Amino acid sequence: MHRRQIVCCLSLLGAASAGATGIAVQVQDTAGKVLPDTVIYIEAEGAAPAAGKPVTALIEQKGLKFLPLVTVVQTGATINFPNNDKVRHHIYSFSPAHKFDQKLYSGQAASPQVFDRAGTVVLGCNIHDKMIAYVKVVDTPYFAKTDGGGAVRIDLPAAGKYVVKAWHYNTVGGATPEQALTVKAGELATAVFKLPMKPPVIGDPGA
Repeated sequence: MHRRQIVCCLSLLGAASAGATGIAVQVQDTAGKVLPDTVIYIEAEGAAPAAGKPVTALIEQKGLKFLPLVTVVQTGATINFPNNDKVRHHIYSFSPAHKFDQKLYSGQAASPQVFDRAGTVVLGCNIHDKMIAYVKVVDTPYFAKTDGGGAVRIDLPAAGKYVVKAWHYNTVGGATPEQALTVKAGELATAVFKLPMKPPVIGDPGA
């Protein structure tokens, strides 16, 4: 996506939310390709993590895949893992942010997991090696994933100084770049991220 297209995309986001206070973000790789499934999260600059009631999320197993590939939740959220395949799965994570091991099961038998520590959690299946998914746990209620065009808009409760962070599961070095923005009341600030990417990983539907 070229600069003119990015400006157009951000302008459309702004037009769709006239009067809203927030930030519109466009994400692409260094070659200009848009990046869906990029996690964008926003923190108030110099402030303690904003309070919010974590919602329950769902990652299903269907077609020998985790769906969705990327999930973002606030710290303290519960995630359910229904198995909608005709075969059993054994899901696990060795990630420091949340380690767990759910033995072979089918249907709704898996125990819900509470993700109470910020960080990145990589999910796998002991039976099907190509199954992989990612959970990004953040200390803020202001988050979303980019859409198919690599864009997202996040509304904010008030004007102020904020830090916008972008995370993608396949960036070089696992970097999480950030930008500091001043958001005015009733206006939509904009940010553009260009992320260096590694070759697609196994299990990535975009590979």
